[in-house]
Amino acid sequence: MQKDNPIGMFDSGVGGTSILKEVYKLLPNEKIIYLADSKNAPYGSRSQQEIIDLSIKNTEFLLEKGAKIIVVACNTATTNAIKVLRANYTVPFIGIEPAIKPAALKSTNNIIGILATKGTLSSELFSETSKVFVQNTKIIEVVGEGLVPLIENGDLHSQKMISLLEKLLKPFIENQIDYLVLGCSHYPYIIPQIKRILPDNVSIIDSGEAVAKQTKAVLESKNLLSDHSLTEKPTLYTNKDIEVLELLLDNKNLQKYRISYLDF
Repeated sequence: MQKDNPIGMFDSGVGGTSILKEVYKLLPNEKIIYLADSKNAPYGSRSQQEIIDLSIKNTEFLLEKGAKIIVVACNTATTNAIKVLRANYTVPFIGIEPAIKPAALKSTNNIIGILATKGTLSSELFSETSKVFVQNTKIIEVVGEGLVPLIENGDLHSQKMISLLEKLLKPFIENQIDYLVLGCSHYPYIIPQIKRILPDNVSIIDSGEAVAKQTKAVLESKNLLSDHSLTEKPTLYTNKDIEVLELLLDNKNLQKYRISYLDF
C-alpha cells in the first residue's frame, strides 16, 4: 500500500460528512474519497445481513479506488458489520461507535442518554461496550426513528424536525440526563436544534474528533501517512441528491470539495 493512496470513507448517506470534516481538518495532506450510500439510507432499519452486504459493497468500491485505510463513518455499519469487514480484508478499518465511555466517566449524576438508530442500539457490539463502561451508570436509550430520512432530505430546520426532536428528547429531559451521546453520524448536523430543546446543563458528545485522531494514529503506526503536502480536494460520491451534500458541507466551503453523482 502506498502512502499517497487515499483514505476511503463510507456512510449510509450524508451524515458521515460530519466525520469527513474532522478527518480533513486533522489530515489536510491526505487524499480522501467519501461514498454516501443515500439511496439505501437509513441502514438502521435494515437487517444485520443487509447492513453487512451493503458495507461489503461500499468497501469493494473504495478498494477499487485504491483506499489504504477505510473509515466506516456510520455507527450502524460499524456495530453490525466491522467484524466481518476486518475478517475478510487486509486494509485497516476505523469504526465509529457511540461515545459511551467518556459520557459515563464525565457524568456527575450517573444518568446519560444515547440517541441512536435501532440497528446500533440492538447490535452485539453496542451491548458489549455498554456492559464494560457503564456498570454504575443508568443509560436512557432512544431510537431516533425518522431523523435520518429528514436529514437526508435536508430538512434540518423544518417544523417536522422540531416536532420529532421534541418527542424523541422528552425521555432524556424526564430522566434528567447530564450527557447525551449521539450514536449516529447524521445527528451532529442537528446539534443546534437539540440544544434548544434540552436543558442547558446537558452536554452533547459525538465521535467525530476521536475518529479522526484514531485514523491518524493507525496511519502513523502502519507508516502510511502521506509524506508531502497535497492540494487535491476530497472527492465525494453520492447515489442520490448532490444538493443535500452541498447543503451540509456549507456553501462557503464547497470549493474545498469535489462532489459527483454515482449510479451505485
